[in-house]
Amino acid sequence: QVQLVESGGGLVQAGGSLRLSCAASGSFASINAMGWYRQAPGKQRELVAAFTSGGTTTYADSVKGRFTISRDNAKNTVYLQMTSLKPEDTAVYYCTAAVRDWGKLATRDYWGQGTQVTVSS
Repeated sequence: QVQLVESGGGLVQAGGSLRLSCAASGSFASINAMGWYRQAPGKQRELVAAFTSGGTTTYADSVKGRFTISRDNAKNTVYLQMTSLKPEDTAVYYCTAAVRDWGKLATRDYWGQGTQVTVSS
């Protein structure tokens, strides 16, 4: 069983910064993709930033230039550095990973429990 544990959320003023972390634990062969989604009240969950299975990064247009995704493969951890935060960034941020089990070719998607980010104006 794979677990994703997020940390780093909180309350920050507009213009401030936060760094989210997500660590994957358990027994698995590899992590093929890993990233962050967010869901604001009354809205659909949306992609924020991710490492794709091809190793490239992708960002939502709304966060380009402000957020940076990075990872530590040795620790199976992905980070999201968020700067110049805006009230519209307020949401629950979820980590997700496409994980390949031992002996399998296909991946399975796992989600963390979510961490709240609140940006006050």
